Amino acid sequence: IIKQVKTLIKKGCAYKIGGDGWYFDLKKFPEYGKLAHRTIEQAEDATSRIDSSGKKRNKGDFCLWKFSKPGEPSWKTDLGDGRPGWHIEDTAITESFFGPQYEMHGGGVDLRFPHHEAEIAQQESASGKKPFVKLWMHVEFLSVNGEKMSKSLHNYITLTDFLSEHSANAFRWIVLMHHYRERMNFTDKTIEAAEKNLEDISIFLGKLAIVAKRSSNKKSVGINIAKFGSDLNAALEDDFNTPKALAAIFNLMNDISPRIWSFSRPEANKAYKLLSDSISMFGIDLKLPKIPAKISKLALEREKLRGSKQFIKSDTLRKEINGLGYTVEDTELGPFVWPKNHS
Repeated sequence: IIKQVKTLIKKGCAYKIGGDGWYFDLKKFPEYGKLAHRTIEQAEDATSRIDSSGKKRNKGDFCLWKFSKPGEPSWKTDLGDGRPGWHIEDTAITESFFGPQYEMHGGGVDLRFPHHEAEIAQQESASGKKPFVKLWMHVEFLSVNGEKMSKSLHNYITLTDFLSEHSANAFRWIVLMHHYRERMNFTDKTIEAAEKNLEDISIFLGKLAIVAKRSSNKKSVGINIAKFGSDLNAALEDDFNTPKALAAIFNLMNDISPRIWSFSRPEANKAYKLLSDSISMFGIDLKLPKIPAKISKLALEREKLRGSKQFIKSDTLRKEINGLGYTVEDTELGPFVWPKNHS
């Protein structure tokens, strides 16, 4: 931090206000506002408390190093006893770890101006290199039942609270369901939709696993892998459009679903890997449930009873399996068993 402030002073981009601190002179960086498309004159409406001073050269000038007053946090430095301004901490950290330029910078949409604008001004002025960051990704606010999440409204939910009742996969999926530049409305229905989506995908993967194990078909049915890959990549290249990417995944499932029991074993394995790899790319870890031996045995017994047309007895076994927390779906390749409360 000290090194960066000294560099800005040496380059004539910073000035000292006695008894106050060192400030960045916006007139020395004419491009200020290029990220948020605002002018230097518009900068005055977004100054923080630490940036306020009646002695500034320009109303939008921001503090680099604040001189300390009695009782305030302070470090002894060549700049004078004090503490860093809001913006200089971040560029000092990133320059230390990434250098004066790097690929991607994220944050909430509220940080675009003035915080990220100030970071650009500081770093590009100090290094003389442009651009400071190649790609900016600003995330919109989170709403709860249509209202902005905030402590003052007592409608905030912590991750700890969420994870005490739901899976990490569900949270990640909720995020992926929304474009990062669009406001995300968090409701019970949103959670239900995410959990249903994940369950549908898990069941689909479970069926593919069954086909890969039991199929006797030697003929290829065909999967349009090229189209799926093209659609998925196009969505992600379109400003990381995750809702569109998820749609590509469901389109693949819809394409396979009517023909799933006709797949050959190699084809089912290929489809399974394609789908699971696409899901895991987003940090979603779906594990297939292990069906207890007792449940599998009951399902096989029921299948034998169905084969001998003893439907009353087979229906009794179905109810028994159901009572133990599992469902049975009759397929062309035998029973497909699934837990009712899989997550």
